[in-house]
Amino acid sequence: MMTTEPKKKVRLGDLLVQNDVITEQQLMTALREQKSTGRKLGKTLTDLGYVDEDSLLNILSRQLDVPFVQLRHYQFNNELVKKLPEAMARRFRSIVLAEHSGELLVGMADPLDIFAYDELVRILKQPIKQAVVRESELLNTLDLVYRRTDEIASLAEELEDELGDDAFDLADLSAESESAEAPVVKLLQTLFEDAVQARSSDIHIEPDETVVRIRQRVDGVLQEQVMKEKRVNAALVLRLKLMAGLNISEKRMPQDGRFNVRVKGRSIDVRVSTMPVQYGESVVMRLLDQSQGMLNLDGTGMPAQLLERFRRMIKKPHGMILVTGPTGSGKTTTLYGALTELNRPEVKIITAEDPVEYRLPRITQVQVNPKIGLEFANVLRAALRQDPDVILVGEMRDRETVEIGLRAAMTGHLVLSTLHTNDSISSAMRLIDMGAEPFLVASSLLGVVAQRLVRRVCDNCAEAYTPSEQELVWLRSFDLEPLDLEAGFVHGRGCYQCSNTGYKGRIGVYEMLEMNEAMLDALRRQDVSEFTKAARLSPLYRPLGQCAMDFALQGTTTLEEVARVAATSEGEFSPEDDIPLPDEPIGGGA
Repeated sequence: MMTTEPKKKVRLGDLLVQNDVITEQQLMTALREQKSTGRKLGKTLTDLGYVDEDSLLNILSRQLDVPFVQLRHYQFNNELVKKLPEAMARRFRSIVLAEHSGELLVGMADPLDIFAYDELVRILKQPIKQAVVRESELLNTLDLVYRRTDEIASLAEELEDELGDDAFDLADLSAESESAEAPVVKLLQTLFEDAVQARSSDIHIEPDETVVRIRQRVDGVLQEQVMKEKRVNAALVLRLKLMAGLNISEKRMPQDGRFNVRVKGRSIDVRVSTMPVQYGESVVMRLLDQSQGMLNLDGTGMPAQLLERFRRMIKKPHGMILVTGPTGSGKTTTLYGALTELNRPEVKIITAEDPVEYRLPRITQVQVNPKIGLEFANVLRAALRQDPDVILVGEMRDRETVEIGLRAAMTGHLVLSTLHTNDSISSAMRLIDMGAEPFLVASSLLGVVAQRLVRRVCDNCAEAYTPSEQELVWLRSFDLEPLDLEAGFVHGRGCYQCSNTGYKGRIGVYEMLEMNEAMLDALRRQDVSEFTKAARLSPLYRPLGQCAMDFALQGTTTLEEVARVAATSEGEFSPEDDIPLPDEPIGGGA
């Protein structure tokens, strides 16, 4: 026979009563609740608190004589998983786990659902054996294993066929793409869905001589998909330009724009940048999830002690605070978190940004526009006539902006801004190098926060890691306690949840430098060595590398990530040359 008969039919409520898990009265209450809500009985019982999910699934496993599989630690075979279409997997809360002697092992959130079992046998056309899985784990797993890469490839092929062999007419294509069924629209929709599902911060569309590369930045690292249908690039660029309100006839100059899309019920703000390249136009899109709610400092991951100091600093009535770091180090997140804390009816806040990334209520946000002469300095001058209490300047780019910002800080305003420097110590001297008067910097600067983003070890595949001899030598430069050197360092083995990278998600590492008299005196004299010495002797100063090492000792990140942060911030904490560092620098996160 092709099919395997399911286990004998049992009623879940009777089964739980027989095993003394719930009482008859609780069962009656749950049945009445189920009748009014329409949910399954098992879900109703767990929602009412009569039974926990694990106990329920263990009883089902024993009674039906089927395994209880923990999906969190399961290694999936993508070919087997895709034997069951995603729509059916979600409908029947099922996933194909393994195959033995022609029989498929299928994980089911409700193995008592006979209708689902019969449909699965019909769809899969093979004998199946059931396994019990947690519904919450199953739903998370389906998002991870059913990526849209195959669908993107097939839609690209469909679009290539539709374009035909002749050169397409731009006007015809733009008119045709108004239809929601047009392949170019479906391709873009699938591309955005896949990016949101994979937690991408950026999408890169890059034409090459014979292919188009679509790369997504996930946790700061690019993941690539190559499409042979080279001519789809022009259609994609055209459609994105229309959506962003850009000039579709201009292909020789870079253009910038933005638009908003709804993906799986979430509002995604998309910043678009186009650039002419050798084989066409390259497009990079930054995705900003506006549905995540208001940004706040508690969500930055800043250590509690440092967070308390930062909160005290931003509540001072005047002065300048800088947040520094390379592109993609999370400076915007920190500054918006600070603005959210300061945003009260009695406080007037004006920002000058390029671009405005998140729209905040009650805050006057100004988009810088260099094309019409609306530079940071111009906005800053105008803002000072608008009676502000707090001013945010997107970036200190030139001498004029720096001087106006410092004078505003001297005259009773709190000024927040960013600077592209490697650490907090070099930031104050950088202002002087840009042409600011030393006395102005010393009179206005309250403090500097430097930050980076390091990748978190994937919880699903984390395992113990023993440092090499070279790493042990390097670790001694951190002045760690002997017990710390024996700490349980970890790294990720690589699994389906982290796309075999060993990392999932990122966390910020920070160093904060608050000005004291010794530092201010060295600033006035432009004495770099004395300023650096005074900063390092400050009892509250801890370098970025030390902060990253704290996370490694806690098992949050790896020594590889610590090495990368330490090497780019503090020379004295750099590892030996033969310790491997990531090829791709972390970036692309706001």
